Amino acid sequence: MLHVRHAQVAGTTLLGVRYDELRDVTLGWSTKRQIIGQPIFNSQDERVGFVDDLIVGGDRAVTYAIVNAGGFVGLAKHDVAVPVSWFKLMDGKLILDGTTKETPEASPPFEYANDSLANTTVSVG
Repeated sequence: MLHVRHAQVAGTTLLGVRYDELRDVTLGWSTKRQIIGQPIFNSQDERVGFVDDLIVGGDRAVTYAIVNAGGFVGLAKHDVAVPVSWFKLMDGKLILDGTTKETPEASPPFEYANDSLANTTVSVG
């Protein structure tokens, strides 16, 4: 019996997502392009930090933003975990309402539990 195998050719492989999933992807945000590294402001338009990382919870939803509240000239890096529900998007800016410039810096620092987990493969299927 002859078995024929077809090699994948660039541009011809079908995506393995349903239409509604593809719609979500195309309408969603790119964390690398639109969130990571972006400045965070308070309601007085003062910069209070930058988005350094996003934490995805067990339910596959983004739960926390890791905000670098330090790292400005002469200051050590100071990461803080902030629930994403606390952010607002106003006029294209990420706003952390009800905070001052000093609030994140005065918060307890966030530390990753185990950096070796950063290289762990996570199944999303």
